[in-house]
Amino acid sequence: MTTNNSSHPVSLDELDQQYQSLLDGQSLVWQNQRDFSRCLGVGGQGVVYLSARQGADGFQIPVALKLFSPKRYADVTAYQSEMARLSQVAAQVARVQENHLVAVQNFVTRNQIYIMEMEWIDGYDLRSLLTPATFKQIREQVTSRRWRNINNNVFTKGVQQPRLKPGIAVAILRECLAALAALHRNEIIHCDMKPANIMLKRSGNAKIIDIGSAIDLNNLPSTQPCTPTYAAPEVLSGGRATPQSDLASLGYILIEVITGFQPFANLKYAQLIKAKQNILQQLPQWFPAEEFALSEPLMKLIHRLVHPDPTERFPSAEAADLGEDGAAEFHRLLVKSDLPSDYENELRLWIEEVETDYFEDVQLNSDPDTTVFTTREWQEEGQDQ
Repeated sequence: MTTNNSSHPVSLDELDQQYQSLLDGQSLVWQNQRDFSRCLGVGGQGVVYLSARQGADGFQIPVALKLFSPKRYADVTAYQSEMARLSQVAAQVARVQENHLVAVQNFVTRNQIYIMEMEWIDGYDLRSLLTPATFKQIREQVTSRRWRNINNNVFTKGVQQPRLKPGIAVAILRECLAALAALHRNEIIHCDMKPANIMLKRSGNAKIIDIGSAIDLNNLPSTQPCTPTYAAPEVLSGGRATPQSDLASLGYILIEVITGFQPFANLKYAQLIKAKQNILQQLPQWFPAEEFALSEPLMKLIHRLVHPDPTERFPSAEAADLGEDGAAEFHRLLVKSDLPSDYENELRLWIEEVETDYFEDVQLNSDPDTTVFTTREWQEEGQDQ
């Protein structure tokens, strides 16, 4: 809302009359303008910009705008139909109001292009944070004593990329589970869980972002968007997404951030399905007991997130957090073992040590794990490689 200042001074009585007129009208109309400050990201569905909502007398708050590209759709009708469906999903998500889920603020169209307005989150996504460049940058700017503390409690060197300490990784997992639980209670499936869609705020808390691929179980789309690297095997095989497929995606992320390598990178369609169907046999190699404290309870948690049979996974996001073999149980075992447990504060301090200017210079604007619209589409692309 912008101010509507008049060059002519008015009396208090006249202002009161204007106030009463607004109340009597029971409606407000004002002009909206959103200038694009900078690009926050580019993906398979479109582009996200940082913008601002302007108000009276210098009021301004940052917002994120996602512009949905029509390029991948067969025709205008298909684009408009999908956007109409997504508009309804966005409205449902906007009413959820969960602290660890991005807040959707509006869904509009300009020049027949659809735009979602969301809260801007002051922080960094997991994909950007867990890179060798970030590891090197933080090492160069902190003291040796602080660096040892970071390596012992937050993140350290991994096989391909920096890896999080299990306690920190599970703390992030639990906040993501809270967001998924809220979505699932409203029969919404996120469908695109991946490191780039998990933000760490400067407060040390995690937030799930980008509901552009989300589906309403009561209004299923004709196609199923997903990011193949992190999609559950049943989704890759053409099945519908479920709460359990969201849990599997979160489990794959957990494996990656704790081990520091991407087990499904660069695999083609058939290889990817097979790897995920055989994942339980691979876990002991990825989590050797001599390297990971409390590896057995950690394995139980991961098993029940990524089991190839959806019926063997946790029955819900709440159960994955608070139930038997869940994330909360793993955290309690860490506390009993006198291992560090001030996860939120450790994450907050770590985020503070990330140089904003550095990140804005090096952060990629494109997501390497691109969302595709159907598994068939991705399979056909893979066959051409």
